[in-house]
Amino acid sequence: MSTYKLTLIAMLAALAVAGRIAMAHLPNIQPVTAVIIITGFWLGPLAAVIMAFLTTFLSNVILGMGIWSVWQVISWSVIGLIAGLIGKYWPSIPTWCLVVYGFFSGLFFGFMISITMYTAGQPFWGYYVAGIPMDLNHSFANAVFIALLSPVLGTLFNRYQKRHALN
Repeated sequence: MSTYKLTLIAMLAALAVAGRIAMAHLPNIQPVTAVIIITGFWLGPLAAVIMAFLTTFLSNVILGMGIWSVWQVISWSVIGLIAGLIGKYWPSIPTWCLVVYGFFSGLFFGFMISITMYTAGQPFWGYYVAGIPMDLNHSFANAVFIALLSPVLGTLFNRYQKRHALN
């Protein structure tokens, strides 16, 4: 992995962390999942896993660490890995496919975080069902952020890929 690619991942992580902290007052609306999906799609699965770890660690230093931090890294890594595989094998899919993937990733993320409560000895189904409105907020926010950020970042990634051979 080149220095340029690592620098690009660090800047995207900074964007995700700043977005998460700036929107912390909104109920489960933050750009992290969308940025990880876009990063995975354009830069590959490994870049998405690095993004998941960096973003979770750096934002949770400010927002609070806990057992959920491990599950956040796992959830965002799986989401990013899948996005990376989509980008690797189907690089020319339309943006709306990533939007749909982002929507379902929000639901998946909520399910995985609900497992945190189960591992802590709490009833899973009650926690999961109570969190469905928040999961839907996350899902719709992912769709909006991907629809807004993917064309802009995709253009930049294409331009820089020609100059620096990112793949």
